Amino acid sequence: MKIAVISDTHIPQACEKLPDSLLKELAKTDLIIHAGDLAGLSVLENLKKIAPVEAVIGNMDSHNMRKELPEKKILEIEGFRIGIIHGEGPPDRIQDYVKMKFAGEKLDCIIHGHSHTPYIEKIDNTIYFNPGSPTDKVFAPYNSYGILEITDKITPKIVRL
Repeated sequence: MKIAVISDTHIPQACEKLPDSLLKELAKTDLIIHAGDLAGLSVLENLKKIAPVEAVIGNMDSHNMRKELPEKKILEIEGFRIGIIHGEGPPDRIQDYVKMKFAGEKLDCIIHGHSHTPYIEKIDNTIYFNPGSPTDKVFAPYNSYGILEITDKITPKIVRL
């Protein structure tokens, strides 16, 4: 299974729409995960036209969106447990926040956003995966998104735009 992972799109504040090169790649995936800060429900609706979508709320999302999306969720995909949350607080402490919010859960991967800084790190058999932002470079050296390939293992990848 091929999963596109995006976060921090901030549309329409950061830009009018997602980059065309990203939209083309999203169409090649089985699922899209958005880790919050969509900034508008139109982003979610447009993504649903491409592939099934799982999403959580971000700190910059409106009150109305909070009625539609949860703070966090856990997906079970092909035998793996994947947590999704946006995150909050200073970028250098985001991992502590994410760990605390999923304390007691046995997860194979935790996807989050918030810092706009793409990274992949494995700690205690859990993959921590931030895809960065495809539209905003605050705290980030480049725009990016992520791909999770799920076979008999989870293989995360950061894709620069």
